[in-house]
Amino acid sequence: MPNQGVEIQNKQIIEIIGNSEIWWIDIAKAFDVIPILKDGVLLHAGPPMAGNSMCSAMRNAVFGAVVYEGWSPSVTAAEKLFAKEEVSFYSAHDHSALGPMAGIISPSMPVIVMENRRYGNKSYITLNEGLGSTLRFGANGPEVIEKLKWMEQTLAPMLKEAVCLSGPVNITEIMSRAVQRGDECHNRNKAATSLLFRKLAPWLVKTSFSKEDISRVLFFIDGNDHFFLNFSMAATKATMEQAHNIEGGSIVT
Repeated sequence: MPNQGVEIQNKQIIEIIGNSEIWWIDIAKAFDVIPILKDGVLLHAGPPMAGNSMCSAMRNAVFGAVVYEGWSPSVTAAEKLFAKEEVSFYSAHDHSALGPMAGIISPSMPVIVMENRRYGNKSYITLNEGLGSTLRFGANGPEVIEKLKWMEQTLAPMLKEAVCLSGPVNITEIMSRAVQRGDECHNRNKAATSLLFRKLAPWLVKTSFSKEDISRVLFFIDGNDHFFLNFSMAATKATMEQAHNIEGGSIVT
């Protein structure tokens, strides 16, 4: 016989998933919105784990994040810091956040701030780095750090100013329209990225940044079909974290 209690809880979970409305409300420095982040602390993708349990790609991303933050002058020095266990790690999932692939979130990294307007909870994720050598795939060379610094100093502030001018962006609506156009909002994000690009472009032009900076940001987003991926991941996190509060159901949250 069906377990009526489980069925009732599953119905509640499905209602939360269906009723959630996720809005992009801000871009912020990670340490400003995720209280546990401070010097010597990193968040990582996946479940809680010790540093010596991390795969090589995640360890390499850690080394890159340590250099990016200025805690060590080089990857070699970062490896020594790691070996001495002078960096603390926490699962991003335990702090309403998540990182793509070998995803590491360090205190200074800009994060997208999402809000589930129906239930009031928030989620956080880093911006998509685009194609080529990226921290999320474990690359940590100078070109990776340089791009991350550009994202911190130019891309993120411009996006923050644009969303301030435009007002919050309904990510649930964009995902719904993108699915109708063939996306699944994970490995295929062409439609979703295009829809977000159309929403952002007029407001990016209105920001206080130089024409050269605005042009580079527009080319960066237009040249990265996965730019929306991180938005959809954070939207899912804000939805499923709320559903996770329902105990006893059989739906994986």
